[in-house]
Amino acid sequence: MIRQLDRKESPSITLPVRSLSNIYFDPEHRLIKIGDKTSNRYYMNVAHTKKFMQTMLVASECKKIIDQGVTTSIRDLYYALKHTIEDTRENTFDSQSDSDPILEDLESALNLLREELHLKADRKGYMAGAIKLEDSGDTINCARMGSSGWAIPSDVEPDRIKFAENSAEFALVIEKDAVWQRLNEDRFWKNHRCLIITGKGQPARGCRRLVNRLHTELKMPVYVLTDADPWGYYIYSVIKQGSINLSFLSDRLGTPDAKFIGLTSKDVTDYHIPMNVTIKLNKGDQKRIKEMINYIWFKPKPWQQELKRMHKAGYKLELEALSAKGIRFISEKYLPQKIRTSDFLP
Repeated sequence: MIRQLDRKESPSITLPVRSLSNIYFDPEHRLIKIGDKTSNRYYMNVAHTKKFMQTMLVASECKKIIDQGVTTSIRDLYYALKHTIEDTRENTFDSQSDSDPILEDLESALNLLREELHLKADRKGYMAGAIKLEDSGDTINCARMGSSGWAIPSDVEPDRIKFAENSAEFALVIEKDAVWQRLNEDRFWKNHRCLIITGKGQPARGCRRLVNRLHTELKMPVYVLTDADPWGYYIYSVIKQGSINLSFLSDRLGTPDAKFIGLTSKDVTDYHIPMNVTIKLNKGDQKRIKEMINYIWFKPKPWQQELKRMHKAGYKLELEALSAKGIRFISEKYLPQKIRTSDFLP
């Protein structure tokens, strides 16, 4: 840009195209990836000028906090940059929904995580189990975190979080916080030598990055436990091969070898779950199932059978439905049997 200005040219920024037209599924690496299409953002283009200004503001602020050796939140970043432009009624940013996509543009252009730009998000997700971590010089024993577990930060990069000592044999990623609490109270992680992790719904980037590191660095198998519904299956797919929105980070956020341990519609008959705890599919569920049947990452035969079975049966289940078989059924019967028989979906 400085060279462009020296030549009295309109300054521009080259950015990867992050629309669906430039997103593809890489069957070799089993990840959703971004293609090589790029676009230019020009200052001297009325349609681009505001976004160009916003991009420069975000980049400048990141440079400032990196130079200062501090970190800040993406919310703080928004407020630090939000102001009314002098002699106008125009704001630099109207809401955080304006600044967040700009930050993702910079991440994709620089091939860096926002944490490497010294930005962090709120903690979301918890872990317990037989592993010790070093967190900025402090030793964290995840087997001694009581009922709350270790709160997973947004920055879990190797320079911040190190794996000091581990005796866990696999990681179990759980959609529901309530189910995680049940397994933690039952000391499932101790009885089965594992880690239990919850993202409290769709896991945040820090949680997905941690799962990726556990698998790639410690060679730890990853099993995913969600509701038996299209949205639970989508959560699994995001953990496994990444998301369309963050396709430029899939190699660091996706875990292609992750396996789905349940819940499935087939479990109703296999485990004699009472029909009165099932939930009727709504029109949104049915539409979503039809869409997922056509996704390339759900093309393996076991997934095609499961999605078609669910659509035909007309019902879905929440993980809590297993409590109809007993409050500890999930920790004492369901999960141990699934693990023992390797009853997973790919």
